[in-house]
Amino acid sequence: MTAPAARAFLGVEASATGRRWVGPTGEEDRLAEAMAQTTRLPLPLCRTLVRRGVAATDAELFLAPALRDLLPDPLSLRDMGPAADRLLAALRRRERIAIFADYDVDGGTSAALLITWLRALGLASTLYIPDRIDEGYGPNVPAMQQLAAAHDLIICVDCGTLSHEPIAAAAGTDVVVLDHHLGAETLPPALAVVNPNRQDEDGSLGHLCAASVVFLLLVEANRRLRLEGRQGPDLMAMLDLVALATVADVAPLIGVNRALVRQGLKVMARRERPGLVALAEVARMDAAPNSYALGFLLGPRVNAGGRIGQADLGARLLATDNPIEAKALAERLDQLNTERRDIEARVRAEALAQAEARGLDGPLVWAAGEGWHPGVVGIVAARLKEATNRPAVVIGLEGGIGKGSGRSVAGVDLGAAVQRLAAEGLLLKGGGHRMAAGLTVAEDRMAEAMERLGELLARQGAGLGGPADLRLDSLLMPSAASMAFCEQIDSAGPYGASASAPRFAFADQRVTTRRMGENHLRLSFGDGEGARVDGVAFGAFDGPLGPLLENPGANRFHLAGRLEVNTWGGRSKVQFRLEDAVRL
Repeated sequence: MTAPAARAFLGVEASATGRRWVGPTGEEDRLAEAMAQTTRLPLPLCRTLVRRGVAATDAELFLAPALRDLLPDPLSLRDMGPAADRLLAALRRRERIAIFADYDVDGGTSAALLITWLRALGLASTLYIPDRIDEGYGPNVPAMQQLAAAHDLIICVDCGTLSHEPIAAAAGTDVVVLDHHLGAETLPPALAVVNPNRQDEDGSLGHLCAASVVFLLLVEANRRLRLEGRQGPDLMAMLDLVALATVADVAPLIGVNRALVRQGLKVMARRERPGLVALAEVARMDAAPNSYALGFLLGPRVNAGGRIGQADLGARLLATDNPIEAKALAERLDQLNTERRDIEARVRAEALAQAEARGLDGPLVWAAGEGWHPGVVGIVAARLKEATNRPAVVIGLEGGIGKGSGRSVAGVDLGAAVQRLAAEGLLLKGGGHRMAAGLTVAEDRMAEAMERLGELLARQGAGLGGPADLRLDSLLMPSAASMAFCEQIDSAGPYGASASAPRFAFADQRVTTRRMGENHLRLSFGDGEGARVDGVAFGAFDGPLGPLLENPGANRFHLAGRLEVNTWGGRSKVQFRLEDAVRL
């Protein structure tokens, strides 16, 4: 007999977005109150810590994580020793090194880390990033043969774990793979494959992105340089790149990832890397960087070159030490990002219509279209996933071949399912990790492949429910939404994947609104006691919130969302980011 569901928070069984509001459990409330008494921390902060599984005895360490205490021993990863030895041998012999990187943020930052480290030691390297459309993801035979003919060492970053044939084609040249994508039963014929998601790893570091794997290699290389009496480059100054990759690749902000991002944000705030300074300027960032800025302002612009433009623009921007070059690259990426948004909007509308016609109640939501740009299918898949709370795959078709990208939901391993589909012969190729995957499929087998993928995902529990419950941390009065309160909550960050920012409810509010552009809504609300809070609902008219709130009249509403500090023109104020509402 199952236990009865807890009473809905504020009695909201079905909100404007169709979700049930769920508040803290009685046990969470008790733990938060006990933590507040023993630590003297504010109760709302204690509720946030409890929700993240932090015990009262660990609260102080959690709020001030030390990277030195959390950074794993690089040698705990298989093949790390041989990889570090080979890198240092190439450095001593002044060999020709090529870096083969993926075209996304994780690949670009991984490449930039290696380029920067080698340059600091007086050795230049060759950057190679494949074209998304012409070459596809990961190493390919012609490129590897070309690089092997002119280089002594090829380092593949954020790719290569499944590239058996291309790596074999680099005959006569050593290849080192630094990756985090799910490995198969056999590894490619590389000198070293450093990957926390190899099948013979224990998985304890499986949450690392590729840039973190590269960082650990450089930690080990610096350690070996010190044993030789040499000083390696300052790795702490490179954590801005690791932080950007971790957030943009949606790696969970737990364990060492949280410490890497927290420290990396501090490094980024010093504005010492020309590429990130230029990128922040074109993105009109005038406040200290945070996880939102990395994931939604900087990351998409770095990605834009690989999506619809020249694949190596992002990595070149992150690696350059020339402010003039950085400015030109950042402006080009900003322009490409604007073009990407226009392409994405068209594909998203067509994909959503197709997915709705097929049905949104199964374990998998998918759509495919002729000529859909392969550079935006991953973003559109993410939008479908968010709208349906189901794994989603979006495929662009051209010449009878479909190239697609998928995004998953918590608890459903999409990468493993796609990899199994490839092993069964339903895909031409496919792979990825738990939350994201890429695939190539023949058009005449696409429907069969998606049906089989749905079956595999259903076994993991995909599609069992409707819209996910909306979890709320606390009920607030408008007068409590102060800058001081936001600073207290920020101390438990950074927030992101697997560490979501606390969400608050404001009950029985009078609301005023005005439309902002095509799809957004500005709002202000209060409870009649004097204090008011300004807010924003981005994309409100893409869903039910815009129509519900555009003309609120005398109606009162329960509101749910997150608090943030909005800085504009050098002035900062509290802003509420609305996610859901209920008209009373």
